[in-house]
Amino acid sequence: MSITINILGELAVFKNDTPVGLPASKRTRALLAFLAITSRPHRRDRLCEVFWEIPDDPRGALRWSLSKIRPLVNDDTERLIADRERVRLDTTDINIDLRQLISIANNRDLSVEKLTELAESLNSTLLDGIDLPNQELFQQWLTAERAALSQTRASILRRLVSTSELSFSERLKWAREWEQLEPFNPKAATSLLTVLELMGRSTDALRLTQEFTTRFRNAGIAWSPDKRKDYTGPEEPDPCSSRPITNKTSCREILARQRIQFCKAHDNVRLAYASVGEGKPIVKAANWLNHLEYDWDAPIWSPLFRELAKDHRFIRYDERGNGLSDWNVADISFDTFVTDLESVVQATQVDKFALLGISQGAAVSIDYTVRHPHKVSHLILFGGYAAGWRHNASAHTILEREAVMTLTAAGWGQDNPAYRHIFSSTFMPDATLDELNWFDNFQRLTTSPKNAVRFLDVFSQINVVDLLPKIRVPTLVIHSLGDNRIPVDVGRDLAATIPNAEFVGLESNGHLLLGREPASAVFLDAIRDFLKRHQ
Repeated sequence: MSITINILGELAVFKNDTPVGLPASKRTRALLAFLAITSRPHRRDRLCEVFWEIPDDPRGALRWSLSKIRPLVNDDTERLIADRERVRLDTTDINIDLRQLISIANNRDLSVEKLTELAESLNSTLLDGIDLPNQELFQQWLTAERAALSQTRASILRRLVSTSELSFSERLKWAREWEQLEPFNPKAATSLLTVLELMGRSTDALRLTQEFTTRFRNAGIAWSPDKRKDYTGPEEPDPCSSRPITNKTSCREILARQRIQFCKAHDNVRLAYASVGEGKPIVKAANWLNHLEYDWDAPIWSPLFRELAKDHRFIRYDERGNGLSDWNVADISFDTFVTDLESVVQATQVDKFALLGISQGAAVSIDYTVRHPHKVSHLILFGGYAAGWRHNASAHTILEREAVMTLTAAGWGQDNPAYRHIFSSTFMPDATLDELNWFDNFQRLTTSPKNAVRFLDVFSQINVVDLLPKIRVPTLVIHSLGDNRIPVDVGRDLAATIPNAEFVGLESNGHLLLGREPASAVFLDAIRDFLKRHQ
Protein backbone atom coordinates (compact mmCIF):
# COMPACT_ATOMS: atom_id res chain seq x y z
CA MET A 1 0.00 0.00 0.00
CA SER A 2 1.33 3.43 -0.91
CA ILE A 3 1.06 6.26 1.62
CA THR A 4 1.35 9.93 0.71
CA ILE A 5 1.49 12.85 3.12
CA ASN A 6 1.02 16.33 1.68
CA ILE A 7 2.28 19.13 3.88
CA LEU A 8 2.10 22.00 1.37
CA GLY A 9 -1.19 23.74 1.97
CA GLU A 10 -3.49 21.86 4.31
CA LEU A 11 -2.22 18.58 5.75
CA ALA A 12 -3.56 15.59 3.83
CA VAL A 13 -2.93 11.84 3.95
CA PHE A 14 -3.63 9.42 1.11
CA LYS A 15 -3.59 5.63 0.96
CA ASN A 16 -3.36 4.30 -2.59
CA ASP A 17 -4.27 7.82 -3.76
CA THR A 18 -7.48 7.78 -1.69
CA PRO A 19 -7.86 10.57 0.90
CA VAL A 20 -7.90 9.44 4.52
CA GLY A 21 -9.87 11.25 7.19
CA LEU A 22 -7.66 13.03 9.71
CA PRO A 23 -8.21 13.32 13.48
CA ALA A 24 -10.27 16.30 14.59
CA SER A 25 -7.59 17.26 17.12
CA LYS A 26 -5.31 19.95 15.67
CA ARG A 27 -2.54 18.92 18.07
CA THR A 28 -2.70 15.36 16.79
CA ARG A 29 -2.50 16.55 13.18
CA ALA A 30 0.39 18.83 14.12
CA LEU A 31 2.15 15.90 15.81
CA LEU A 32 1.75 13.77 12.68
CA ALA A 33 3.22 16.54 10.52
CA PHE A 34 6.09 17.11 12.96
CA LEU A 35 7.02 13.41 13.00
CA ALA A 36 6.76 13.18 9.20
CA ILE A 37 8.91 16.24 8.48
CA THR A 38 11.60 15.57 11.07
CA SER A 39 11.65 11.82 10.41
CA ARG A 40 13.90 11.17 13.39
CA PRO A 41 13.42 9.87 16.95
CA HIS A 42 12.11 12.15 19.67
CA ARG A 43 11.93 11.56 23.39
CA ARG A 44 8.38 11.27 24.69
CA ASP A 45 8.93 13.90 27.37
CA ARG A 46 10.17 16.35 24.75
CA LEU A 47 7.10 15.77 22.57
CA CYS A 48 4.95 16.48 25.61
CA GLU A 49 6.71 19.82 26.05
CA VAL A 50 6.36 20.74 22.38
CA PHE A 51 2.65 19.92 22.04
CA TRP A 52 0.98 20.18 25.44
CA GLU A 53 0.93 22.97 27.99
CA ILE A 54 1.41 20.55 30.87
CA PRO A 55 -2.11 19.14 31.17
CA ASP A 56 -2.97 16.75 33.99
CA ASP A 57 -1.52 13.84 32.03
CA PRO A 58 0.72 14.96 29.12
CA ARG A 59 1.99 11.44 28.51
CA GLY A 60 -1.58 10.21 28.38
CA ALA A 61 -2.41 12.93 25.84
CA LEU A 62 0.58 11.84 23.77
CA ARG A 63 -0.49 8.18 23.89
CA TRP A 64 -3.99 9.16 22.76
CA SER A 65 -2.64 11.17 19.81
CA LEU A 66 -0.31 8.35 18.79
CA SER A 67 -3.25 5.94 18.85
CA LYS A 68 -5.02 8.19 16.32
CA ILE A 69 -1.93 8.50 14.11
CA ARG A 70 -1.07 4.80 14.08
CA PRO A 71 -3.90 3.64 11.75
CA LEU A 72 -3.11 6.50 9.36
CA VAL A 73 0.46 5.35 8.68
CA ASN A 74 0.58 1.66 9.61
CA ASP A 75 -0.62 -1.29 7.58
CA ASP A 76 1.38 -4.48 7.18
CA THR A 77 4.39 -2.23 7.77
CA GLU A 78 4.89 -0.62 11.16
CA ARG A 79 5.96 2.94 10.39
CA LEU A 80 5.07 4.61 13.67
CA ILE A 81 7.73 3.23 15.98
CA ALA A 82 7.20 4.02 19.64
CA ASP A 83 8.80 2.54 22.73
CA ARG A 84 8.71 3.65 26.34
CA GLU A 85 11.17 6.49 25.77
CA ARG A 86 11.09 7.53 22.10
CA VAL A 87 8.76 8.02 19.14
CA ARG A 88 9.74 7.99 15.46
CA LEU A 89 7.89 7.91 12.16
CA ASP A 90 9.77 5.89 9.55
CA THR A 91 9.11 7.76 6.31
CA THR A 92 11.37 5.62 4.12
CA ASP A 93 8.45 4.43 1.98
CA ILE A 94 6.13 7.40 2.56
CA ASN A 95 5.74 9.93 -0.24
CA ILE A 96 5.98 13.45 1.19
CA ASP A 97 5.21 16.17 -1.36
CA LEU A 98 7.76 18.74 -0.17
CA ARG A 99 10.53 16.18 0.10
CA GLN A 100 9.94 15.14 -3.51
CA LEU A 101 9.93 18.75 -4.72
CA ILE A 102 13.18 19.53 -2.90
CA SER A 103 14.76 16.46 -4.46
CA ILE A 104 13.80 17.79 -7.90
CA ALA A 105 15.03 21.29 -7.02
CA ASN A 106 18.50 19.91 -6.27
CA ASN A 107 18.90 19.11 -9.97
CA ARG A 108 20.97 21.90 -11.51
CA ASP A 109 19.89 21.06 -15.07
CA LEU A 110 16.15 21.64 -14.87
CA SER A 111 14.22 22.96 -17.83
CA VAL A 112 12.44 26.30 -17.64
CA GLU A 113 9.14 24.44 -17.65
CA LYS A 114 10.15 22.36 -14.63
CA LEU A 115 11.49 25.43 -12.78
CA THR A 116 8.21 27.21 -13.43
CA GLU A 117 6.26 24.23 -12.16
CA LEU A 118 8.40 24.13 -9.02
CA ALA A 119 7.94 27.85 -8.38
CA GLU A 120 4.17 27.42 -8.56
CA SER A 121 4.11 24.24 -6.46
CA LEU A 122 6.23 25.78 -3.70
CA ASN A 123 4.00 28.85 -3.51
CA SER A 124 1.89 27.37 -0.73
CA THR A 125 1.78 27.79 3.02
CA LEU A 126 3.46 24.92 4.81
CA LEU A 127 0.89 23.16 7.01
CA ASP A 128 -1.78 25.75 6.45
CA GLY A 129 -4.15 25.85 9.42
CA ILE A 130 -1.88 23.81 11.72
CA ASP A 131 -0.53 26.72 13.78
CA LEU A 132 -0.59 26.24 17.56
CA PRO A 133 -0.13 29.81 18.88
CA ASN A 134 -0.08 28.71 22.51
CA GLN A 135 2.63 26.10 21.94
CA GLU A 136 5.77 28.22 21.68
CA LEU A 137 8.21 25.39 20.90
CA PHE A 138 6.06 23.98 18.11
CA GLN A 139 5.44 27.43 16.67
CA GLN A 140 9.17 28.19 16.63
CA TRP A 141 9.80 24.95 14.76
CA LEU A 142 6.98 25.63 12.28
CA THR A 143 8.25 29.17 11.64
CA ALA A 144 11.74 27.83 10.89
CA GLU A 145 10.34 25.21 8.50
CA ARG A 146 8.30 27.83 6.66
CA ALA A 147 11.37 30.06 6.39
CA ALA A 148 13.32 27.15 4.90
CA LEU A 149 10.54 26.61 2.36
CA SER A 150 10.75 30.30 1.41
CA GLN A 151 14.50 29.98 0.88
CA THR A 152 14.00 26.97 -1.36
CA ARG A 153 11.43 28.81 -3.46
CA ALA A 154 13.67 31.89 -3.60
CA SER A 155 16.47 29.78 -5.08
CA ILE A 156 14.08 28.61 -7.82
CA LEU A 157 12.94 32.17 -8.53
CA ARG A 158 16.54 33.27 -8.80
CA ARG A 159 17.21 30.64 -11.44
CA LEU A 160 14.15 31.75 -13.40
CA VAL A 161 15.23 35.39 -13.30
CA SER A 162 18.72 34.51 -14.54
CA THR A 163 17.76 32.23 -17.44
CA SER A 164 18.07 33.57 -20.97
CA GLU A 165 15.31 31.25 -22.18
CA LEU A 166 12.59 33.55 -20.86
CA SER A 167 11.50 36.91 -22.20
CA PHE A 168 12.18 40.02 -20.14
CA SER A 169 8.49 40.32 -19.26
CA GLU A 170 8.51 36.74 -17.91
CA ARG A 171 11.71 37.41 -15.97
CA LEU A 172 10.12 40.55 -14.54
CA LYS A 173 7.24 38.49 -13.14
CA TRP A 174 9.64 36.18 -11.30
CA ALA A 175 11.92 39.05 -10.23
CA ARG A 176 8.97 40.79 -8.58
CA GLU A 177 8.00 37.60 -6.76
CA TRP A 178 11.59 37.07 -5.60
CA GLU A 179 11.85 40.62 -4.26
CA GLN A 180 8.50 40.30 -2.47
CA LEU A 181 9.54 36.97 -0.96
CA GLU A 182 12.94 38.28 0.19
CA PRO A 183 12.60 42.06 0.59
CA PHE A 184 15.95 42.33 2.40
CA ASN A 185 17.96 40.32 -0.12
CA PRO A 186 20.22 42.77 -2.02
CA LYS A 187 20.48 40.43 -5.01
CA ALA A 188 16.72 40.18 -5.33
CA ALA A 189 16.42 43.98 -5.33
CA THR A 190 19.27 44.41 -7.80
CA SER A 191 17.84 41.78 -10.15
CA LEU A 192 14.46 43.49 -10.25
CA LEU A 193 16.02 46.89 -11.01
CA THR A 194 18.21 45.49 -13.77
CA VAL A 195 15.34 43.70 -15.52
CA LEU A 196 13.32 46.93 -15.44
CA GLU A 197 16.20 48.88 -17.00
CA LEU A 198 16.75 46.23 -19.68
CA MET A 199 13.07 46.67 -20.56
CA GLY A 200 13.52 50.45 -20.82
CA ARG A 201 11.41 51.16 -17.74
CA SER A 202 13.85 53.63 -16.18
CA THR A 203 11.17 55.58 -14.31
CA ASP A 204 10.01 52.47 -12.45
CA ALA A 205 13.63 51.52 -11.78
CA LEU A 206 14.42 54.98 -10.35
CA ARG A 207 11.39 54.90 -8.05
CA LEU A 208 12.32 51.46 -6.72
CA THR A 209 15.97 52.48 -6.36
CA GLN A 210 14.93 55.21 -3.92
CA GLU A 211 12.66 52.78 -2.05
CA PHE A 212 15.34 50.08 -1.82
CA THR A 213 18.03 52.56 -0.75
CA THR A 214 15.90 53.67 2.20
CA ARG A 215 14.90 50.11 3.07
CA PHE A 216 18.44 48.71 3.15
CA ARG A 217 19.88 51.76 4.92
CA ASN A 218 17.28 51.53 7.69
CA ALA A 219 17.97 47.80 8.03
CA GLY A 220 21.73 48.33 8.19
CA ILE A 221 22.31 46.22 5.06
CA ALA A 222 25.03 47.21 2.60
CA TRP A 223 23.57 47.76 -0.87
CA SER A 224 24.35 49.97 -3.84
CA PRO A 225 22.21 50.41 -6.97
CA ASP A 226 25.39 50.89 -9.02
CA LYS A 227 26.57 47.28 -8.69
CA ARG A 228 24.36 45.48 -11.14
CA LYS A 229 26.30 44.63 -14.25
CA ASP A 230 25.60 41.01 -13.52
CA TYR A 231 22.22 41.25 -11.91
CA THR A 232 22.10 37.64 -10.75
CA GLY A 233 25.63 37.52 -9.39
CA PRO A 234 27.63 34.31 -9.13
CA GLU A 235 25.55 31.16 -9.06
CA GLU A 236 24.85 29.94 -5.56
CA PRO A 237 23.96 26.44 -4.45
CA ASP A 238 20.40 25.91 -3.32
CA PRO A 239 19.74 25.95 0.42
CA CYS A 240 18.47 22.40 0.09
CA SER A 241 21.46 21.04 -1.82
CA SER A 242 24.24 18.94 -0.37
CA ARG A 243 27.36 20.93 0.40
CA PRO A 244 30.17 20.87 2.95
CA ILE A 245 29.40 21.64 6.58
CA THR A 246 30.44 25.19 7.48
CA ASN A 247 30.01 27.54 10.43
CA LYS A 248 27.05 29.03 8.56
CA THR A 249 25.33 25.70 8.01
CA SER A 250 22.12 25.87 10.00
CA CYS A 251 21.33 23.48 12.81
CA ARG A 252 18.22 22.50 10.84
CA GLU A 253 20.26 21.58 7.76
CA ILE A 254 22.74 19.49 9.75
CA LEU A 255 19.88 17.64 11.41
CA ALA A 256 18.43 16.92 7.97
CA ARG A 257 21.72 15.35 6.88
CA GLN A 258 22.41 13.51 10.10
CA ARG A 259 20.92 10.04 10.25
CA ILE A 260 20.29 8.86 13.79
CA GLN A 261 20.44 5.11 14.25
CA PHE A 262 20.28 2.74 17.19
CA CYS A 263 22.32 -0.23 18.24
CA LYS A 264 22.10 -2.44 21.30
CA ALA A 265 24.71 -2.69 24.01
CA HIS A 266 25.69 -6.02 25.55
CA ASP A 267 22.84 -5.67 28.10
CA ASN A 268 20.26 -4.66 25.44
CA VAL A 269 20.35 -0.96 26.27
CA ARG A 270 19.56 1.01 23.11
CA LEU A 271 22.28 3.46 22.13
CA ALA A 272 21.67 6.33 19.70
CA TYR A 273 24.50 7.16 17.31
CA ALA A 274 24.92 9.32 14.22
CA SER A 275 27.50 10.56 11.75
CA VAL A 276 27.82 13.58 9.48
CA GLY A 277 30.47 14.69 7.00
CA GLU A 278 32.81 12.76 4.74
CA GLY A 279 36.45 11.73 4.93
CA LYS A 280 38.59 9.76 7.34
CA PRO A 281 36.50 8.95 10.41
CA ILE A 282 36.76 10.58 13.81
CA VAL A 283 34.82 8.85 16.57
CA LYS A 284 34.01 10.96 19.60
CA ALA A 285 33.62 9.00 22.82
CA ALA A 286 30.49 10.06 24.67
CA ASN A 287 30.85 12.38 27.61
CA TRP A 288 28.42 13.85 30.07
CA LEU A 289 25.90 16.28 28.62
CA ASN A 290 25.70 15.28 24.99
CA HIS A 291 22.63 15.14 22.76
CA LEU A 292 22.83 14.11 19.10
CA GLU A 293 20.36 16.82 18.08
CA TYR A 294 20.79 19.69 20.51
CA ASP A 295 24.61 19.61 20.32
CA TRP A 296 24.41 21.23 16.89
CA ASP A 297 22.86 24.36 18.37
CA ALA A 298 25.18 24.50 21.37
CA PRO A 299 27.64 27.37 21.98
CA ILE A 300 30.00 24.76 23.46
CA TRP A 301 30.04 21.90 20.98
CA SER A 302 28.51 23.13 17.74
CA PRO A 303 31.35 25.30 16.34
CA LEU A 304 33.94 22.60 17.09
CA PHE A 305 31.85 19.75 15.72
CA ARG A 306 31.03 21.67 12.54
CA GLU A 307 34.71 22.20 11.85
CA LEU A 308 35.57 18.54 12.43
CA ALA A 309 32.73 17.49 10.11
CA LYS A 310 34.15 19.62 7.27
CA ASP A 311 36.93 17.16 6.47
CA HIS A 312 35.94 13.98 8.29
CA ARG A 313 33.17 11.53 8.85
CA PHE A 314 32.36 12.65 12.38
CA ILE A 315 30.72 9.90 14.45
CA ARG A 316 29.07 10.59 17.80
CA TYR A 317 26.73 8.77 20.14
CA ASP A 318 24.73 9.49 23.26
CA GLU A 319 25.83 7.66 26.38
CA ARG A 320 23.35 5.37 28.12
CA GLY A 321 21.17 7.39 30.47
CA ASN A 322 21.69 10.47 28.31
CA GLY A 323 20.41 12.16 25.15
CA LEU A 324 18.47 9.91 22.79
CA SER A 325 19.86 6.68 24.24
CA ASP A 326 17.88 4.77 26.88
CA TRP A 327 17.56 6.65 30.18
CA ASN A 328 15.95 3.95 32.29
CA VAL A 329 18.95 1.64 32.62
CA ALA A 330 20.10 -0.63 35.42
CA ASP A 331 23.84 -0.19 34.94
CA ILE A 332 25.71 3.09 34.60
CA SER A 333 29.37 2.32 35.18
CA PHE A 334 32.76 2.97 33.67
CA ASP A 335 32.88 -0.51 32.18
CA THR A 336 29.57 0.06 30.38
CA PHE A 337 30.93 3.36 29.04
CA VAL A 338 33.75 1.42 27.36
CA THR A 339 31.59 -1.45 26.12
CA ASP A 340 29.04 1.05 24.78
CA LEU A 341 31.81 2.60 22.69
CA GLU A 342 32.68 -0.89 21.45
CA SER A 343 29.04 -1.46 20.46
CA VAL A 344 28.84 1.81 18.52
CA VAL A 345 32.12 1.18 16.68
CA GLN A 346 30.88 -2.26 15.70
CA ALA A 347 27.56 -0.83 14.49
CA THR A 348 29.22 1.87 12.36
CA GLN A 349 31.56 -0.71 10.80
CA VAL A 350 34.56 1.62 10.78
CA ASP A 351 37.84 -0.28 10.57
CA LYS A 352 40.25 2.37 11.82
CA PHE A 353 39.62 5.84 13.14
CA ALA A 354 40.88 8.74 15.20
CA LEU A 355 39.36 8.64 18.68
CA LEU A 356 38.45 11.89 20.47
CA GLY A 357 37.88 11.82 24.22
CA ILE A 358 36.68 14.90 26.11
CA SER A 359 36.59 15.16 29.92
CA GLN A 360 35.69 11.70 31.30
CA GLY A 361 35.45 10.54 27.68
CA ALA A 362 39.26 10.71 27.70
CA ALA A 363 39.47 7.85 30.22
CA VAL A 364 36.96 5.84 28.18
CA SER A 365 39.08 6.45 25.08
CA ILE A 366 42.26 5.40 26.89
CA ASP A 367 40.69 2.12 28.01
CA TYR A 368 39.27 1.43 24.54
CA THR A 369 42.61 2.16 22.86
CA VAL A 370 44.45 -0.30 25.10
CA ARG A 371 41.81 -2.95 24.40
CA HIS A 372 41.73 -2.30 20.63
CA PRO A 373 45.03 -0.71 19.51
CA HIS A 374 44.50 -1.98 15.94
CA LYS A 375 41.30 0.09 15.62
CA VAL A 376 42.62 3.48 16.78
CA SER A 377 44.84 5.44 14.38
CA HIS A 378 45.14 8.54 16.60
CA LEU A 379 44.14 9.29 20.19
CA ILE A 380 43.10 12.87 21.02
CA LEU A 381 42.34 13.80 24.63
CA PHE A 382 40.94 17.14 25.76
CA GLY A 383 40.37 18.17 29.38
CA GLY A 384 40.94 14.57 30.34
CA TYR A 385 41.99 12.79 33.50
CA ALA A 386 43.12 9.26 34.33
CA ALA A 387 41.74 9.14 37.88
CA GLY A 388 38.51 10.51 39.33
CA TRP A 389 38.49 13.00 42.15
CA ARG A 390 37.87 10.43 44.89
CA HIS A 391 41.40 9.10 44.34
CA ASN A 392 43.79 11.11 46.52
CA ALA A 393 41.35 14.04 46.82
CA SER A 394 41.82 16.67 49.49
CA ALA A 395 39.13 17.21 52.10
CA HIS A 396 38.25 20.53 50.44
CA THR A 397 37.85 18.91 47.01
CA ILE A 398 35.64 16.17 48.42
CA LEU A 399 33.37 18.73 50.09
CA GLU A 400 33.16 20.81 46.91
CA ARG A 401 32.39 17.90 44.59
CA GLU A 402 29.85 16.34 46.94
CA ALA A 403 28.16 19.74 47.17
CA VAL A 404 27.85 19.77 43.39
CA MET A 405 26.26 16.31 43.49
CA THR A 406 23.79 17.43 46.16
CA LEU A 407 22.84 20.53 44.19
CA THR A 408 22.55 18.46 41.02
CA ALA A 409 19.95 16.20 42.63
CA ALA A 410 17.94 19.20 43.83
CA GLY A 411 18.47 21.81 41.12
CA TRP A 412 18.96 19.91 37.87
CA GLY A 413 17.35 21.82 35.03
CA GLN A 414 15.94 24.49 37.31
CA ASP A 415 16.88 28.16 37.54
CA ASN A 416 18.95 27.54 40.65
CA PRO A 417 21.54 30.34 41.08
CA ALA A 418 23.54 28.41 43.68
CA TYR A 419 23.81 25.34 41.49
CA ARG A 420 24.57 27.35 38.37
CA HIS A 421 27.26 29.37 40.14
CA ILE A 422 29.16 26.27 41.27
CA PHE A 423 28.74 24.62 37.90
CA SER A 424 29.70 27.61 35.78
CA SER A 425 32.64 28.61 37.96
CA THR A 426 34.35 25.30 37.23
CA PHE A 427 33.09 24.32 33.77
CA MET A 428 32.50 27.63 31.97
CA PRO A 429 33.81 30.49 34.10
CA ASP A 430 33.79 32.96 31.20
CA ALA A 431 30.31 32.14 29.88
CA THR A 432 27.84 34.95 29.22
CA LEU A 433 24.39 35.07 30.78
CA ASP A 434 22.84 33.85 27.51
CA GLU A 435 25.25 30.92 27.40
CA LEU A 436 24.45 30.02 30.99
CA ASN A 437 20.72 30.21 30.26
CA TRP A 438 21.25 27.93 27.28
CA PHE A 439 23.15 25.50 29.50
CA ASP A 440 20.36 25.50 32.09
CA ASN A 441 17.89 24.33 29.47
CA PHE A 442 20.32 21.95 27.78
CA GLN A 443 21.10 20.05 30.97
CA ARG A 444 17.39 19.46 31.57
CA LEU A 445 16.97 18.05 28.07
CA THR A 446 19.96 15.70 28.15
CA THR A 447 19.31 13.55 31.21
CA SER A 448 17.32 13.15 34.43
CA PRO A 449 18.37 14.40 37.89
CA LYS A 450 18.79 10.81 39.07
CA ASN A 451 21.04 9.86 36.16
CA ALA A 452 23.06 13.07 36.48
CA VAL A 453 24.01 12.11 40.05
CA ARG A 454 24.80 8.55 38.94
CA PHE A 455 27.11 9.91 36.25
CA LEU A 456 28.95 12.18 38.68
CA ASP A 457 29.47 9.31 41.10
CA VAL A 458 30.94 7.07 38.37
CA PHE A 459 33.24 9.85 37.16
CA SER A 460 34.62 10.29 40.66
CA GLN A 461 35.79 6.66 40.74
CA ILE A 462 37.46 6.43 37.31
CA ASN A 463 41.00 5.03 37.37
CA VAL A 464 42.92 4.15 34.20
CA VAL A 465 46.34 5.26 35.47
CA ASP A 466 47.85 1.81 34.98
CA LEU A 467 46.78 1.79 31.32
CA LEU A 468 48.63 4.96 30.29
CA PRO A 469 52.05 3.33 29.64
CA LYS A 470 50.35 0.68 27.49
CA ILE A 471 49.14 3.11 24.82
CA ARG A 472 50.97 2.55 21.53
CA VAL A 473 49.21 4.93 19.14
CA PRO A 474 50.04 8.59 18.35
CA THR A 475 48.47 10.63 21.14
CA LEU A 476 47.69 14.34 21.47
CA VAL A 477 46.76 15.78 24.87
CA ILE A 478 45.06 19.19 24.85
CA HIS A 479 44.20 21.06 28.04
CA SER A 480 43.05 24.54 29.01
CA LEU A 481 45.76 26.26 31.03
CA GLY A 482 43.17 27.85 33.35
CA ASP A 483 40.89 24.81 33.71
CA ASN A 484 39.49 24.97 37.25
CA ARG A 485 37.63 21.69 36.98
CA ILE A 486 40.57 19.51 35.92
CA PRO A 487 43.83 21.42 36.56
CA VAL A 488 46.30 21.62 33.70
CA ASP A 489 48.87 19.59 35.66
CA VAL A 490 46.55 16.60 35.27
CA GLY A 491 46.75 16.99 31.50
CA ARG A 492 50.52 17.39 31.62
CA ASP A 493 50.79 14.20 33.68
CA LEU A 494 48.75 12.37 31.04
CA ALA A 495 51.09 13.53 28.30
CA ALA A 496 54.17 12.65 30.37
CA THR A 497 52.97 9.13 31.14
CA ILE A 498 51.62 8.14 27.71
CA PRO A 499 54.58 7.11 25.52
CA ASN A 500 55.52 9.80 22.97
CA ALA A 501 52.38 11.83 23.65
CA GLU A 502 52.27 15.48 22.55
CA PHE A 503 50.84 18.29 24.70
CA VAL A 504 49.13 21.53 23.68
CA GLY A 505 48.02 24.09 26.26
CA LEU A 506 45.14 26.43 25.46
CA GLU A 507 44.75 30.00 26.68
CA SER A 508 41.35 29.35 28.21
CA ASN A 509 39.78 29.01 31.64
CA GLY A 510 37.11 26.59 30.48
CA HIS A 511 36.87 22.88 31.07
CA LEU A 512 34.35 23.09 28.23
CA LEU A 513 35.46 25.30 25.34
CA LEU A 514 33.08 27.97 24.12
CA GLY A 515 33.08 28.04 20.33
CA ARG A 516 33.61 31.81 20.27
CA GLU A 517 36.87 31.59 22.24
CA PRO A 518 40.15 32.06 20.32
CA ALA A 519 41.29 28.87 22.06
CA SER A 520 38.74 26.93 20.00
CA ALA A 521 40.61 27.80 16.80
CA VAL A 522 43.88 26.68 18.42
CA PHE A 523 42.19 23.44 19.49
CA LEU A 524 41.09 22.70 15.92
CA ASP A 525 44.43 23.69 14.38
CA ALA A 526 46.24 21.40 16.81
CA ILE A 527 44.03 18.45 15.86
CA ARG A 528 44.38 19.06 12.13
CA ASP A 529 48.16 19.41 12.38
CA PHE A 530 48.43 16.28 14.53
CA LEU A 531 46.35 14.17 12.15
CA LYS A 532 48.32 15.43 9.15
CA ARG A 533 51.73 14.72 10.70
CA HIS A 534 50.79 11.20 11.77
CA GLN A 535 49.13 9.91 8.62
